[in-house]
Amino acid sequence: MRLVARLGSGIPLVARAGEMRRLRAALGRAERAEASAVLLSGDAGVGKTRVLAELSEYAAGRGALVLTGRCLDVSEGGLPYLPFAEALTPLIGSTDPAVVEALAARPALSRLLPIIGLGTPGGEGVGQLSMPDGVHDAKGRLRQDHDLGQLQLYDAVLGVLTDLAESRSVVVVIEDLHWADSSTRNLLSFLISRLRGQRLLILGSYREEDLYRRHPLREVLAELIRSASVERIDLPPFGEDDARTFVTALAEEVMRPEMVTEVIERSQGNPFFVEELLASQADGSDLPAGLAEGLLSRLERLTPTTQRVLRIISVADGRVAHTALTEIAGMDELELDEALREAVQHHVLNIENGYYGFRHALLQEAVYGDLLPGERSRIHHAYAVRLQGQPGKRGRDGLLAYHSLQSNDLVTALAASMRAGEEAEGLGAPAAALGHVETGLRIWDAVPAADRPDGLDELTLLSEASYFAGASGDPERAIAYARSAVEQLDDTVEVTLAATMWRRLSQALMMMDSTWDEAIEAIDRAWMLVKDGEASRARAWVLATRAIIMRSIDRPEEARESAQQAVTDARAVGVDGAEGEALITLGALADSDGDVTLSRELLGEAQRKAQRTGALTVELRARYYLALGYDDRADLEQALRCYQEGIDYAAKAGLTWSSFGIELRARHLFLRYVTGDWPSDDATGRLRRGISGASAARLTASWVYIVVARGQLTDAERLIADLRAHWQADWVIAMSAGAAGVEVACWQGDYDTAIARTRQTIGWLQEGEPWTLGGVRIAALGLAACVARAAAARLHGDGAAAQAAVDAGHTFLEYGRGCLANGQPRGDTLGGEGLAWQARLEAMGSGLSGPADPALWAAAVQAFGYGAVYELAISRWYYAAALLGTGGPGDADVAAKELVSAHEVAQRLGARPLGAAIGDLARRARIELPGTEPARAVVDLLTGRERDVLERVALGRTNRQVGEELYISEKTVSVHLSRVMAKLGASRRAEAVAIAYDRGLLVRPATTAQ
Repeated sequence: MRLVARLGSGIPLVARAGEMRRLRAALGRAERAEASAVLLSGDAGVGKTRVLAELSEYAAGRGALVLTGRCLDVSEGGLPYLPFAEALTPLIGSTDPAVVEALAARPALSRLLPIIGLGTPGGEGVGQLSMPDGVHDAKGRLRQDHDLGQLQLYDAVLGVLTDLAESRSVVVVIEDLHWADSSTRNLLSFLISRLRGQRLLILGSYREEDLYRRHPLREVLAELIRSASVERIDLPPFGEDDARTFVTALAEEVMRPEMVTEVIERSQGNPFFVEELLASQADGSDLPAGLAEGLLSRLERLTPTTQRVLRIISVADGRVAHTALTEIAGMDELELDEALREAVQHHVLNIENGYYGFRHALLQEAVYGDLLPGERSRIHHAYAVRLQGQPGKRGRDGLLAYHSLQSNDLVTALAASMRAGEEAEGLGAPAAALGHVETGLRIWDAVPAADRPDGLDELTLLSEASYFAGASGDPERAIAYARSAVEQLDDTVEVTLAATMWRRLSQALMMMDSTWDEAIEAIDRAWMLVKDGEASRARAWVLATRAIIMRSIDRPEEARESAQQAVTDARAVGVDGAEGEALITLGALADSDGDVTLSRELLGEAQRKAQRTGALTVELRARYYLALGYDDRADLEQALRCYQEGIDYAAKAGLTWSSFGIELRARHLFLRYVTGDWPSDDATGRLRRGISGASAARLTASWVYIVVARGQLTDAERLIADLRAHWQADWVIAMSAGAAGVEVACWQGDYDTAIARTRQTIGWLQEGEPWTLGGVRIAALGLAACVARAAAARLHGDGAAAQAAVDAGHTFLEYGRGCLANGQPRGDTLGGEGLAWQARLEAMGSGLSGPADPALWAAAVQAFGYGAVYELAISRWYYAAALLGTGGPGDADVAAKELVSAHEVAQRLGARPLGAAIGDLARRARIELPGTEPARAVVDLLTGRERDVLERVALGRTNRQVGEELYISEKTVSVHLSRVMAKLGASRRAEAVAIAYDRGLLVRPATTAQ
């Protein structure tokens, strides 16, 4: 059995703020001499020990004496009082006079402490305690009256704790009370009943799931909880958000969001299960051996009949009705009832809406994994036989396919899988439909041709698998299935079917940027097959798809011609879906031509056509392009509304993870970043299992901007590294990761890295998207790094580094201008976002060789006013710096207003790096920001500005360098320095610095030992 280390011991406590607050409050009451007890309940592995350890550490830090004992899983005849003996044993040998006196005064404790081999009578310390008087038997052994001896022991324990609590608070922690023996339970009840004015807190923990109806602790708890001094705290499993935080904290590297979701779903929020599942990821095991053993050990105490019933339920793949169990188990009703009652009372099963199911999914996994192969097959067959007698029941075919497959009835499994796939598609569940189709493909060759469903062939299955894979967020698998389909084409395949297969391949290939060349070849093959034919369903769809591709590769006339012909053919044969698809392309072309009214009319008509025929993906695409039209024209409020409507529709249609479903979510998330409506948690974190890495990366590409802006730079670096593997899938992923990487390096002050990342990203874009308009953003961000690097180099007198940065900046500037000159906006003209980044590019470029041009930064501020809240704040910060750098009349007042506005946005959004940069600029410029402490007045000989100047002179700065740092002119620096020398009676700069140090007006820098 593989042993798995506890991973969570080194991370901060997650999520238990409410419980810790109540425990600390109880400790606070104990410190005020208000004794109390807290009973902490929760399932195994939910974190009771960790919470108590955290409280114990907190209490010890406040000077409390913490005594901890644990009950062991032994029978009622086990060691009595063991946890109390363990808790008190550390007192033995103490040199604290109060402890020694308290123990020595209570000889009855010698009945307790020797339990674990310490403090035997006649020894040193506590062992010197004499036994209480009693009666000796015939062999001279001391025999104490049981009740009297027990009461003396109880009084001794209470007395010791009370005495110790005189000088400081005492916390007694007893863990795992569900295993407590009767003596321990009685002593605990006695102590709690005597809580009065002591500085004492008693903490007990137990597993709620282990307390079956007749468990001896239940009666004790029922009595204790009635006491006003007893508080009960239930420790539930983590909720989804807390579990996600816990998984992220445990993981040693960035995990794919869908893997995080899988761990959360399987663990159901239990921290121990999370740790074990994460530890097993490295070797790919289904369930860690140690965890499985631990789970199964809970069932060993149950009767064989109950264990048999649990094995039957574990095969059900869900909850089971009582009638089903009666039929499959073949037991007497009373026997079955008793077995189920025992399982429920021991918290192995629970009942929901009349159905039985395991209390935890991992327990079901463990029981199922422990079945013998023959046993497993027989039970699956029994379920399948029962399901065959229930035709028409919703979800029946999916279960029948599953149980038939597991019992090797492949003929039944194939037919049931096909019916289940149709049902899943009708319910808007493409991922489930894909699973059923894949089951059919897996067993296709094993089923004799005569036993296969009528009208079904492998080519159709491959085509459907490709469609469902694309609709459920797995473009790589969609492409693989479509390629497999066309590989099976030969001269015996009917022409229109072959054209349909090639068109399906082209659709799949369009999902990824790296396969577009192949998509063009595939649609050309499809078109050549139907080009000379009459109007047909296949021809209409081929034309509609060809129009999409021609438009995407910037061949608008061919796109328009194909789309118009598709509309004609579709109307001739009555294919509304293909007509709607073509109308969308015509609407997008009209938008590019600047005819917004026609574009929206065509998109609206396409949506109606799609609704009429139930073409879900066509309607989703129409919704996307309608939102995109508003987005391109900077109508952000309307764009957000349309994107959200599209997202809602996709969820209802089961297309959330289709290519356009993902794109709707990604654009919506990016606009939330732009408008300053940042989500409070990771908007990509709820990716379900099965989502491809490329699909997940597309969402992460929008989310990473917010992570960077919030200053979570370590997390951002990990996300950027993870995105690197998916640059080929979508150029937007590459651009977003590149931009985020540049920003992270800039906020960290690592301008050389920022410049290198800019070069890398531009180089990659030029290979696939040479003049994309998105490159303007990369160029502007890289320019910012060049400007900062050049300024820092000049400040340190490094002319070569400064010139290198300037040269790189000019390269980025020219690239950005090239993107603007050659890039093609989706609409007829450059939209608000493009114009804003164009203004940022030119403003940033103006500062390469000296002070930036405030007029250009003013233009950038105005351009970002289209609704880009965060980028507007950044532009205001740069504008203020430019104003302070030139020092014109009234510029300081304008700069102050800009900084105040930018500061308010940074504070509201939680944009920590920007807030820090604004605060630094404001301090250097002596500008007060709302909510910050004003600059302290200097009450000595020098004014604040004179001190700033002299501090920089002391560091070896020239007058020019001092002026650049303080945003004042070189002449003004000279004036301030002349006044300083006059005040200090110095004739030279160096002499002024020396006098200031001597008088304590400047603090000498610390020296470093060599």
